[in-house]
Amino acid sequence: MTQPKQPHPNPTPNQHGPETQGYEDDRPPISGRKAILVLTVVFVVAAVVAVAELIPRLRAEKGLKTRTGELAVANVTVEEPKVGAPSQEIVLPGNMFAYVDSPIYARTDGYLEKWYFDIGAQVRKGQLLATIASPEVDQQLAQAKADLATAEANAGYAKQQASRYTDLLASNAVAKQDTENFVTQAASTNMQVKSAQANVQRIEQLTGFESVYAPFDGVVTARDVDIGTLINAGAGTSGGREMFHMDDEHIMRVYVNVPQVDSPSCTPGTPADLTLEQYPGRRFHGRVVRTARAIDPASRTLLVEVDVPNRDGSLVPGAYTEVHFQLNVVRQTLILPVSTLLFRQEGLRVVTVIHGKDGDTARLVAITIGQDDGRVVQVIEGLQPNDEVVRNPPDSIVDGEKVRVVAPNNGGVPGAPPPEENQGSQGPEGSE
Repeated sequence: MTQPKQPHPNPTPNQHGPETQGYEDDRPPISGRKAILVLTVVFVVAAVVAVAELIPRLRAEKGLKTRTGELAVANVTVEEPKVGAPSQEIVLPGNMFAYVDSPIYARTDGYLEKWYFDIGAQVRKGQLLATIASPEVDQQLAQAKADLATAEANAGYAKQQASRYTDLLASNAVAKQDTENFVTQAASTNMQVKSAQANVQRIEQLTGFESVYAPFDGVVTARDVDIGTLINAGAGTSGGREMFHMDDEHIMRVYVNVPQVDSPSCTPGTPADLTLEQYPGRRFHGRVVRTARAIDPASRTLLVEVDVPNRDGSLVPGAYTEVHFQLNVVRQTLILPVSTLLFRQEGLRVVTVIHGKDGDTARLVAITIGQDDGRVVQVIEGLQPNDEVVRNPPDSIVDGEKVRVVAPNNGGVPGAPPPEENQGSQGPEGSE
C-alpha cells in the first residue's frame, strides 16, 4: 500500500508570488517519446525545405553545364566543292618579240657616205640601206690587183723557162738539175698567183661591204648613224657601232612563263589568245609552237613560245600583252572559295565535317592547290567531290573538335530560322 506523500516540513516560499505558485507545480513533464517526435518533425521539415531549395539549384547547374557545352560547340556552315571543268583558261603576262630581230653592223672601215631608209621603213631583202666610203680598202684592192698581175707575169715566165729546159733535157743539151730548178720555180710562181688571186677576192669582198643591204624583209626600227659618221668594222664587243636595227614582224613571238603546276597541259598546239590594252575587246589568235622542256629552278616556271600572225601590223615588238591559254585539265580538279582555306604552320589545310553517331566532328585535311585567282582556288589533291568543307573556319579549330552544322542565314545568326515576312502591316490605328 502506497503511503500518501507528506508535505515538506519547511516549505520554501514561492519567489514569484502567490499568483504563480500553484501553476508551475501543476504543469506535467514532457515525455521522451514526444520529444523524439518533435525532433523528427523538425528534421523532416528542415530536410524538405533543404531538398526544395537544392533540387532547383541542381537543375540549374545541370542546365548551365548543358548550355555551356552547347555553346562550346562551334556552329559552322559547310559546302561541297565544285568539280572543275575539263578545260580551263589561265591568263599570264607575256613579252612580245619580232619573229626575226637583227642588228646591222659594218664589215669594213670608213665613213658613212649615204643612208637610204629611216626608222619605220618597210624594206625588202637585198635592198640597199647605206653606202660606206672606204678609200683605204679601195687602195688595198688596187695594190692587190697589181700584185696579182706581177705574180701572173712571173708565173708565165717561169712556165716558159721550165718548158724550154724540159725540151732541151730530152736531147741532153742542159743539165738535169737546172731543168728541175726551173720546173720548181714555175710551180712556186703558180702558187703565188693563186695567193694573189685570193687576196684580191678578199679585198673585193671588203669593198662589197661598202654597200649595206637588208638581210631579210622587215622594218627598220632603229638608225644609229648619219652621213659622215666614222664606221668601224665588227660588232659592239670589238668597237663596232650598230648602224641599223631590223625586225621581221609578219609573225610575232610571245614568250610566257607558265607555272610548273600548269606546265603539263601547255603543250605545242595549245590555243592561246592575246589581249592588249590599246585594243580593247579585240583578241589576237595564236598557238603554242614550242616549249623549253625544262623548268627554271629560280622561278619554277616553263618558258613557252606562242606564235601569232601579224598580217595587218597591229602588233609591235616590245609590247606587253596578256596571254589567255585554253588548257586541258590532266586530272580532276575541285573548286573552293579562298575563304575555306586555313593556313597552318604545317601547311595549307581545309576543314571537313565527319558525321557520326556522337555528332559532327571537324577534320583538318591537307590539300594541294593549283590555280589561284584570289577569289577561288583549284584543289588538285586532298579532297573528294562529296566532302563537306567548312566555310570561314575559325583559326582555333583543331582536328577532332566537335562542331555543329547549321544553315547560313544571310548575315543573321547561323542556324536561326529566317524571319517571317510581314503578312500585313498595322499602323498605330490598328488593322483595317
